[in-house]
Amino acid sequence: MSDEPTRVKICGLTRLEDARLATELGAWALGMVFFAQSPRRCSLAEAERIVAALRRKTELCGVFVNASMEEIVAVAERLGLSMVQLHGDEGPSFCAEVARRTGARVIRAVQVSDVGDLRDAERYHVDFHLLDARSRAAGSEHLRGGTGETFDWSLLSERRSKVPLILSGGLGPDNVETAIDLMHPYALDTASGTESAPGRKDEAKLRAFFEAVERASAPVASSA
Repeated sequence: MSDEPTRVKICGLTRLEDARLATELGAWALGMVFFAQSPRRCSLAEAERIVAALRRKTELCGVFVNASMEEIVAVAERLGLSMVQLHGDEGPSFCAEVARRTGARVIRAVQVSDVGDLRDAERYHVDFHLLDARSRAAGSEHLRGGTGETFDWSLLSERRSKVPLILSGGLGPDNVETAIDLMHPYALDTASGTESAPGRKDEAKLRAFFEAVERASAPVASSA
């Protein structure tokens, strides 16, 4: 277990004002979704505003779902992304090539519903594994995150990978302390849990989220 505090990745950003607030509150990384079917899709124009304002203050992550290598490289270079998150059906060799061609650190997202999904994640030798919930809602096959659902965290007792873990899926101010106490992840990722509407952050929820993370990450005082 690391003594370092748990980091926070704020994902699904579509507005500079939300990105600024997240950074002021201490976000380790900002996630911008470049997937046409997502209700949190960020326009390239707004993404350019975000990276121009915040590139020296936090990690800037582009989220892609089954995009072509050419698209990923073009967007990463245009924006100067420091991270690329792959949230589709990309294989290990594709992830390695993204890292090579962009120079960005790679996050491989995996939707978890059973131990087999954890085993699948172990095939990916990337910088981070992001474990998210597989939506159980009807008609949700195209959703690749931001569903507000959690998965069975007890499954993580079967995880053997040493790749740093980013935990995602249904996280909000009410359950982050439990998540940190149980799993001690490298980082937590939140999208829907800190929103007022898809792509729009709620200031009160954001502040409460960071406060909960800080409480859970605080060292326990000695009773001696």
